[in-house]
Amino acid sequence: MADVASSHATGLSGWRAPRWLPGGNAQTIWPALWSRRPPDAPWRRERWDTPDGDFVDVDWLDGADALAPLLVLLHGLESSSRSHYALAFAHWAQRAGWRVAVPHWRGCSGELNLAPRAYHSGDFEEVAWMLQRLREHASAPLHVVGVSLGGNALLRWAAEAGDRAGALVGTLAAVSAPLDLAAGGRAIDRGFNRRVYARMFLRTMKPKALAKLAQHPGLFDRERLLAARTLYEFDNVFTAPLHGFRDTDDYWTRASAKPHLARIRVPTLALNARNDPFVPATSLPRLGSAFVTLWQPAHGGHVGFPGGTFPGHLMTLPDAVMGWMRSHGP
Repeated sequence: MADVASSHATGLSGWRAPRWLPGGNAQTIWPALWSRRPPDAPWRRERWDTPDGDFVDVDWLDGADALAPLLVLLHGLESSSRSHYALAFAHWAQRAGWRVAVPHWRGCSGELNLAPRAYHSGDFEEVAWMLQRLREHASAPLHVVGVSLGGNALLRWAAEAGDRAGALVGTLAAVSAPLDLAAGGRAIDRGFNRRVYARMFLRTMKPKALAKLAQHPGLFDRERLLAARTLYEFDNVFTAPLHGFRDTDDYWTRASAKPHLARIRVPTLALNARNDPFVPATSLPRLGSAFVTLWQPAHGGHVGFPGGTFPGHLMTLPDAVMGWMRSHGP
């Protein structure tokens, strides 16, 4: 086992935010809204039928070489291939000659999915199915980046797959993943976070849930959902029962990747800024392993890491993460 300090020898371990952008909230919000964005990616969409009669939409960025490495990006809560970080990783891939695939969690591609379910932070069975399909499109094992919710689900899958994961993936990276979901959930449901971030997420999650109820009458209690003001309350009414969990506490406990990191058997990077407003520094893993490298810089916010002069750019994050993948992959 390796402690945090020895796991931080390279990459973003010593990264510091620009002086003009202090604090975790600023380093989270500013890059997402106002930093210089890469050009829009020319995504090509495919729709895949799922084994349970639903569908998943996958956005592709094709390279000139069909045998080029394939980068898979698992996006975060209520995000998509249009997010600022997806465009940054796509821009990195275009410059490097890689291909990219962004499979959307159900209901996140702009069209409501069909089944009486959505997605959740521990959706490792969905990850397994998507990566198996994606591996059929690649000439070598995949390189997979999971962001926030997608990062926790990815590492949860890697732990479940154990030695079998290497047949599908070469390297993994979890960026700003809430590896302890209870700690992250409590953080986002308090104070400024509740007024800004929780409200932002619920603004899209509640209408989707109500549309799901119209599809499947009786699926959950409409009045309880309308009354939900926190992610904890929303997960109690919707996410947990629809995905086989007893309640929010059961969901957050069983879906968290942190207790399972020692079971991972492929090269894995877990990157978490210690000033991430969603992920308390005290909840972060303290030990890496032969397979799991921890980067826990003091600055960066949640999927932030803006670089350069005002107003900043978004390429610090993909440059560092993909540099690590290139040096640790097959």
